[in-house]
Amino acid sequence: MPPRLLIATGNPHKVEEFRALLGDLPFELVRLDQVGIHEQIAETGTTFAENARLKAEGYCRQSGLLTLADDSGLEIAALNGAPGVYSARYGGVSGRAQLDLVLQHMHDVPWPQRQARFVCVIAIAEPQGALHLVEGTLDGMIAHAPQGEFGFGYDPIFYLPERGLTVAQLPPDEKNRISHRARAAKQARAILLAIAQRAAS
Repeated sequence: MPPRLLIATGNPHKVEEFRALLGDLPFELVRLDQVGIHEQIAETGTTFAENARLKAEGYCRQSGLLTLADDSGLEIAALNGAPGVYSARYGGVSGRAQLDLVLQHMHDVPWPQRQARFVCVIAIAEPQGALHLVEGTLDGMIAHAPQGEFGFGYDPIFYLPERGLTVAQLPPDEKNRISHRARAAKQARAILLAIAQRAAS
């Protein structure tokens, strides 16, 4: 049996993205509920890196497994970097209401000043205590209205000028090649492969 890698998120969309990005590695990818963990670790950090570390190390301690966690979000220049680490709970609302809130805050911002970026920090915690951190980013603009049926979160309002599309208009396989999570996962792959090789030697 291959060694298990715990994907430490309660977000099913993230689990599926990580399966698409890392599923060919020599690990059995397992979810939190598959190892009997149902309580979420509080994201009390003030940076993406702090939150990713808290989750990776915390769930690693609980499970005894090699654990991968990420923290990701949207940073909008005109909003001084908001929603940032509070992306998932921005404004105390979720879903379409959250998109509407961001668009309301951006209502009077002219197009040239609507720059934004997605950020993803991945932390990998080993049961022996080692911790690895990698970061991926994707630059874009905040659209004037949601567009697209794919993706989740802020994807429908995150516009890619070089493509003329929002992230939610990209087919999932293309998103998984260019996204902030994909760019961080590419670096994480190299770390995980080294861990797998070390374990096999």
